[in-house]
Amino acid sequence: MAAWRAAGLNYINYSNIAARLLRKALKPDLRSQAARRDDSHIKFTKWQGGKPEKIVNE
Repeated sequence: MAAWRAAGLNYINYSNIAARLLRKALKPDLRSQAARRDDSHIKFTKWQGGKPEKIVNE
Protein backbone atom coordinates (compact mmCIF):
# COMPACT_ATOMS: atom_id res chain seq x y z
CA MET A 1 0.00 0.00 0.00
CA ALA A 2 1.27 3.46 -0.86
CA ALA A 3 2.37 5.60 2.09
CA TRP A 4 -0.04 8.41 1.19
CA ARG A 5 -2.96 5.98 1.15
CA ALA A 6 -1.89 4.46 4.48
CA ALA A 7 -1.87 8.02 5.89
CA GLY A 8 -5.53 8.39 4.88
CA LEU A 9 -4.99 10.75 1.93
CA ASN A 10 -6.37 10.51 -1.56
CA TYR A 11 -4.03 11.09 -4.50
CA ILE A 12 -5.22 14.66 -5.13
CA ASN A 13 -4.48 15.72 -1.54
CA TYR A 14 -1.12 13.94 -1.66
CA SER A 15 -0.09 15.64 -4.90
CA ASN A 16 -1.22 19.07 -3.60
CA ILE A 17 0.92 18.64 -0.48
CA ALA A 18 3.90 17.49 -2.55
CA ALA A 19 3.55 20.45 -4.93
CA ARG A 20 3.30 22.92 -2.03
CA LEU A 21 6.46 21.50 -0.43
CA LEU A 22 8.32 21.62 -3.73
CA ARG A 23 7.36 25.26 -4.28
CA LYS A 24 8.59 26.13 -0.76
CA ALA A 25 11.95 24.47 -1.50
CA LEU A 26 12.60 26.50 -4.66
CA LYS A 27 14.92 29.49 -4.81
CA PRO A 28 13.07 32.83 -4.49
CA ASP A 29 13.23 33.75 -8.19
CA LEU A 30 11.92 30.35 -9.28
CA ARG A 31 9.37 30.35 -6.45
CA SER A 32 7.66 33.47 -7.83
CA GLN A 33 7.41 31.87 -11.29
CA ALA A 34 5.92 28.70 -9.79
CA ALA A 35 3.42 30.74 -7.77
CA ARG A 36 2.13 32.39 -10.95
CA ARG A 37 1.57 28.99 -12.55
CA ASP A 38 -0.36 27.88 -9.47
CA ASP A 39 -3.12 30.48 -9.95
CA SER A 40 -6.37 29.23 -11.36
CA HIS A 41 -9.54 30.99 -12.39
CA ILE A 42 -12.96 29.43 -12.13
CA LYS A 43 -16.11 30.62 -13.82
CA PHE A 44 -19.30 29.21 -12.32
CA THR A 45 -22.77 29.73 -13.74
CA LYS A 46 -25.82 28.67 -11.75
CA TRP A 47 -28.64 27.37 -13.95
CA GLN A 48 -32.28 27.09 -13.00
CA GLY A 49 -35.20 26.33 -15.27
CA GLY A 50 -32.91 25.93 -18.28
CA LYS A 51 -31.53 29.49 -18.05
CA PRO A 52 -28.40 30.90 -16.44
CA GLU A 53 -29.09 32.84 -13.24
CA LYS A 54 -25.84 34.36 -12.11
CA ILE A 55 -22.21 34.13 -13.22
CA VAL A 56 -19.63 33.97 -10.44
CA ASN A 57 -15.93 34.48 -11.17
CA GLU A 58 -13.46 33.29 -8.56
